[in-house]
Formats: sequence, C-alpha cells, structure tokens
Amino acid sequence: MASSTTHDHAQPSPAAPESGESRRDFLLYATSAVGAAGTVLALWPFVHSMNPAADTLALSSTEVDLGPIAEGQSITVTWRGKPVFVRHRTADEIKAAQGVDVKALREPQADKDRVKKPEWLIMVGVCTHLGCIPLGQKPAEPKGEFGGWFCPCHGSHYDTSGRIRKGPAPANLPVPEYTFLSDTLVRIG
Repeated sequence: MASSTTHDHAQPSPAAPESGESRRDFLLYATSAVGAAGTVLALWPFVHSMNPAADTLALSSTEVDLGPIAEGQSITVTWRGKPVFVRHRTADEIKAAQGVDVKALREPQADKDRVKKPEWLIMVGVCTHLGCIPLGQKPAEPKGEFGGWFCPCHGSHYDTSGRIRKGPAPANLPVPEYTFLSDTLVRIG
C-alpha cells in the first residue's frame, strides 16, 4: 500500500496578513511612543538644570526709587552687571533733547522714542564704541559738547537724550526695557 502523507495545510485567510501587519505596526508605534516618552522624562531634569537659578532671575530686573533724585541729578544703578544711568532731566535738557533734527543724527532716534516720561532718561551707561563708561553723571564731570555724556577714551559726545552726536561711537547709548510701577518707582528689566 502506498503510503501517502497528507498534510493538512491551513490556508491563511486573505485578511490574516493584513491583521498581522497592522498588529506589528501598532506594536512598533506603541513601543516608539513609550520609548520617546521615556527619553523625554529621562532628559527633563538635565534640560531643567540649564534654566537660570532663582537668584540669577532675581538679578534680571532691578527696582529704582526715583523719589530722592532731584531735578538735574543723575544716579547710576547696576543691572545685569552693567551701569544704568538714571537722569532726572531739567526742562532745559528736555527742550534741548526734543529740539534736535533727528535726520542729522548718526542713529536717528527721537527723544520721545527713548523715554516713557520726558523728565526721566534711563539708559545703559556703556559707550557703544569700545565699552567704556562715559562721564557726565556727577556735576563736576565733563558732559561733552552737547550737555549729556562724554567718553574721554576716544572722544564720543552724547546729548541730553543719550544719542551719539560726535566721535567714533557708532550708536546711541542703549535704553533698557523698563516699566514705571508708580510715579516714583521704576523696574528695569
């Protein structure tokens, strides 16, 4: 008798490969999503550690009491390691700053665009030429040809709005971001 072996092969249904592929795709996507979430969770402490410390954030702004500053007086405060000039301008200084032909300036900027209140001028006191600190904050210091500030290192002259008027400095003294919290209190930064 001839032995014949019959193998019963089950024929896969036409939907089987598709359901096998979709299950495999699902497992691949689910595993990838869990892996990505795990990576983010593992990296979060490292990324968070790169944020500035609370004491550094506190130094990113400074509050200045304007009450004791008499008209015509200037003070220097430190903000982010830089000197900031705060000047209580006189009516004559405001008039001189507003009377300048802006088109004639190296860096055209109207006085009204540099101040929030005309009597208060707040700017970073670092010469835009080579980073020196201009003179003119104290009554006995030279104020330059335009009554503002004078950088003796290379002869830059700034007017009563802190705009470059003469000398090698390429730009006006920068105005930092600041907000008046009241009539006598300002926050710089």
